[in-house]
Amino acid sequence: MTGTQPPQLPRSQAGTSSQHLLTTLLGDYWVLRDEHLPSAALVALLGEFDIGLTAARAALNRLARRGVVVSSKVGRNSYYGLAPGASDMLLARGYRFISFGQENESWDGRWTVAMFSLSERERDSRYSVYSRLRWLGFAPLYDGTWVSARPVAEQARQEFDELGLREVTIFRATEHPPSARRAIDAWDLDEIAARYHEFITTYGRLRTQVRDGDVGASQALLSRTHIMDSWRSFPGIDPDLPSNLLPAKWPRREAYEVFVEVYNTLGSLAAIRVRQIVARYSPELAELVTYNTTEDLLDLSRKALERRMAQHAAEGGGTTLDLDATA
Repeated sequence: MTGTQPPQLPRSQAGTSSQHLLTTLLGDYWVLRDEHLPSAALVALLGEFDIGLTAARAALNRLARRGVVVSSKVGRNSYYGLAPGASDMLLARGYRFISFGQENESWDGRWTVAMFSLSERERDSRYSVYSRLRWLGFAPLYDGTWVSARPVAEQARQEFDELGLREVTIFRATEHPPSARRAIDAWDLDEIAARYHEFITTYGRLRTQVRDGDVGASQALLSRTHIMDSWRSFPGIDPDLPSNLLPAKWPRREAYEVFVEVYNTLGSLAAIRVRQIVARYSPELAELVTYNTTEDLLDLSRKALERRMAQHAAEGGGTTLDLDATA
């Protein structure tokens, strides 16, 4: 990979991917740092999550080929650090799930509607079309008619253009009730609520352990990573619909509060475990390990997003940025 190509982050997914897991850990405890960490420390860090030696080394090599990390040598020892631009890319892409779950009452009552038709030769693009639309908060109301409560008409147009689709109509509109099938019916609210309740039940027990002081440093590292992994999946199933469209006692806010409390409270303990692991190979670098709260990450990710968008516009890419297109 040449120095002119941007980092290609691994796709956001649950922590089954060792590449994704390593970028998550670097983003949590080593973001915005230029120093390189010993490869042995990174392998040991992945070992905490039962990632074997071969898989851990393969993850490092693949991230290096993607341009996410760069390597250096000190004697016979290999070191790796985040590549230029990778920290900003990680933070910017994280903005959506870090900011997700905060109540937003500013909805103007208008829906973004995308109507499109796929020809036979475009059928292979179906998965890409659907996944990109869902990332923008769309869901299918009818075949070929998708709706989103977000003002994302321009972003949707860019996605269709990038995929080479031309039979597309996009507009912003208000709903005219009563209708037999309303725009909100594009989502299975019962299924989304069930996912939230499952999250609350699972991590509510962990919150009790945290409050009781029953979590050690090793468990803190694992649990903090797992809760972030679980939380980041919600923007893909819940487009952060306006509260006035949702049933009473919608569980998103409670799930958000569980996530924030557990993730923030476990930060210092998890960082201790990371320092312990890094200190086996470099006590000096171990002192540089840090962590951020959700509030810190929201501020950092907002600034990174602004920098990325400014760079994208300066390069002639317009004023919007697809944060997951390279994932």
